[in-house]
Amino acid sequence: MVMLSITLGVILTLLGVVGYAVSGGESVTALIPAFLGIPVIILGFLGRKEKLRKHMMHAVTLLALIGFAGSARGISSVIDMISGVEVARPFAAVMQSIMALLTLGFVVMAVKSFIDARRQRDLNPGASQ
Repeated sequence: MVMLSITLGVILTLLGVVGYAVSGGESVTALIPAFLGIPVIILGFLGRKEKLRKHMMHAVTLLALIGFAGSARGISSVIDMISGVEVARPFAAVMQSIMALLTLGFVVMAVKSFIDARRQRDLNPGASQ
């Protein structure tokens, strides 16, 4: 999960920077994925330390969940666009959708990883101590 966290952070950061550049630097809000991605990268690197891993991965998952909650509305806007409905800011809707799908995918994989780790710990109670 550590490398996946760092990868997510890098992709979100690039998404924000590219979105800002493509939009002509009109709005700082285009950088929101980068504002989320940078802390994810930092937490991912901190999670490389065995002692901090569990806490950092939970923190990254919380950030990803917040990122999903903040960007999920973009998915409905993209669905509207596909249906032929005019959307106020189509580029923003696409960028939000990408962020929503990336963060949701991460949360799903993280929860699965947490469940697997818990099961493994339950099978080998003395191994983790």
